[in-house]
Amino acid sequence: MTEPTDTPTTIALYEEPGHLIRRAQQIAVSKFHDIQGRHVTPIQYAILRTLHETPGVDQVTLAQLIALDTSSTADIAARLEAKGWILREVLPRRQRRLSLTPAGAVVLQELRPGADLMYRGMMSHLEPAEQQEFMRLLGKFVHLNDPLYLAKNRKTKAKDNVKETAK
Repeated sequence: MTEPTDTPTTIALYEEPGHLIRRAQQIAVSKFHDIQGRHVTPIQYAILRTLHETPGVDQVTLAQLIALDTSSTADIAARLEAKGWILREVLPRRQRRLSLTPAGAVVLQELRPGADLMYRGMMSHLEPAEQQEFMRLLGKFVHLNDPLYLAKNRKTKAKDNVKETAK
């Protein structure tokens, strides 16, 4: 165990990236609930939207696409199935293929305008150039710190190197 030091930290709490990211997440979730109500969560919205964009995806791939662990994804998918918003079809090797039900598609259609409104509202305090820069840097930050993205990127680069060497 290390002894505590009397040296103050060099970065103020409200300047620490982790703290600011957590606060930004809290703000985003709060604004989501202000606009959408509490009958759906941001993660449920992400699942519905992802299933709309990739119908028939398996549950493990869905978890990867929304960056959520597989057990949480399974729990949320079961809740969405109980609401009648998604269909989970059992595949060989206990995998599950997921798709939106017509009721789920209606819910998503009802949520989309609010999600767009929330996004525009959160970004409205920034100038258009700042909005683009914020999203560029946020995307870069996530990609550079996402192990799945980094692993996928390494595989793509390795394949490209093999193709280049074969020429």
